[in-house]
Amino acid sequence: KLFFTDYGNAAKVERCDMDGMNRTWIVDSKIEQPTALALDLINKYVYWLDIYLESVEVVDYQGRRRQTITKGRQIRHLCCLAVFENYLYTVNSDNLSILRINRYNGTDVQALARLDNAKEIRVYQKRPQAAVRSHACEVDSHGMPGGCSHICLLSSSYKARTCRCRTGFILGSDGRSCK
Repeated sequence: KLFFTDYGNAAKVERCDMDGMNRTWIVDSKIEQPTALALDLINKYVYWLDIYLESVEVVDYQGRRRQTITKGRQIRHLCCLAVFENYLYTVNSDNLSILRINRYNGTDVQALARLDNAKEIRVYQKRPQAAVRSHACEVDSHGMPGGCSHICLLSSSYKARTCRCRTGFILGSDGRSCK
């Protein structure tokens, strides 16, 4: 799945399949300007930062079990979000400090460091990623991902895929080759 925020005509947090199909709003009320998003891949939670409402909130992948993690003026200057173990990590764009916030109750806010021009934060860990089961976009015997000549996107499940073409190309009638 692909998760994203939008605060154009109607602010929302959405999800869709990797090929853009099955687009679903998972949060569309009491939301104004969601500007950052982080996923807890293990427990299947979506965290987002709303700078207009000055809040950090969370829901599950279906948009249920919504909770406010923290709220207040300090949120106004946050510009990104990452999750790791028991904490959310973010950058305060006002003073360029990296903050750590308890993701269960919003307490234990700590400034960890200051960095010049910090605009994004990512968490990397040494723990190996779980093995991925075989999927529809695996490289075939001709070296093409999922049998697609350009781009293979997983669809509604790991067994389904959609082929797409790079800019300037059109998908052929076979649904795999690009012309």
